[in-house]
Amino acid sequence: MSERLLVATRKGLFICPPEGEGWAIPTPAFLGEPVSAVLHDKRDGALYAALRLGHFGAKLHRSEDGGASWTEIGVPALPKEKEGDKPLDMIWTLAAGAEPGVLWAGTLPAALFRSADRGASWELVRGLWDVPERASWVGGGYDDPGLHSIVIHPRDPRRMAIAISTGGVWLSGDGGDSWRLGGRGLRAEYMPPAQAFDPGVQDVHLLAACAATPEVLWAQHHNGIFRSTDGGESFVEVTAPAPSRFGFAVAAHPADPATAWFAPAVKDECRVPVAGRLVVTRTQDGGATLEALGEGLPAAGSYDLVYRHALVVDAAGGRLAMGSTTGNLWLGEAGGARWRLLSAHLPPIAALAFA
Repeated sequence: MSERLLVATRKGLFICPPEGEGWAIPTPAFLGEPVSAVLHDKRDGALYAALRLGHFGAKLHRSEDGGASWTEIGVPALPKEKEGDKPLDMIWTLAAGAEPGVLWAGTLPAALFRSADRGASWELVRGLWDVPERASWVGGGYDDPGLHSIVIHPRDPRRMAIAISTGGVWLSGDGGDSWRLGGRGLRAEYMPPAQAFDPGVQDVHLLAACAATPEVLWAQHHNGIFRSTDGGESFVEVTAPAPSRFGFAVAAHPADPATAWFAPAVKDECRVPVAGRLVVTRTQDGGATLEALGEGLPAAGSYDLVYRHALVVDAAGGRLAMGSTTGNLWLGEAGGARWRLLSAHLPPIAALAFA
């Protein structure tokens, strides 16, 4: 165990150093403050933490020394173009770009921002903001639509895919200057039949790409699991995944495009594990079959829900980490075949990252 684990929670950011076969749980940075997103930038080692401070707004901090100290930096700002336009609620996801110093941020309400100076300043991506379809985006779990997934092609950074709850999957081939709807084949069973396959009404909860084969994207959708082999242009539904089609999180194997993990729950209005048994489901054959992995996880009486960014896999694809809304943190070994509880006393967990 050599990597740190970053644990973004409702009451601070835990930067957990390796300890034995797991991680130590230290006193958090930003104690008492909600951390909505975290990023380890592998290019220069910097850490980024986004705070959601309600009345005081969203904040963003950067650390150059592994979390020993933090500096507040710039934060995206939504334009106020007409009466009723809302200010930024939170930064929901952060991603490192390919060019030096470039960062991307997805926000609630839904917008995409680019920084060319490591977060010192941010520019709204007008190419996405100005698409006519934005007027029809609606909220999923939140009242407002939110942009939670940013996938950048590792070999061609001009190719990007983003996902919006609820506004579908959007693709760019020119570094974000222009956008078009992808997501053919996604199915929204909450819509009237004639609109169920409309790409613009799809509530994708999270997109995850296989790093070695980035044309393969996995989508945990509001009512199912889908897989794309063409970079998000089209998707095929994984039929009847047990024990449930509903969930928020998905982690894609970094080297094997046929393998991915999910954290199922009952459904949208009953966000608990099916029959109180917490499992992670795994496919190793491109979605043809899924197996429920529960060794080391609660077999009954569980109320854990795993949010979008709280199931992650390491760079080798063998170790996972998972955090829940009830503050439980697990280490998954052997590709998720065995799980071990690391802490049952953390605040609600929003996001995890290996660093």
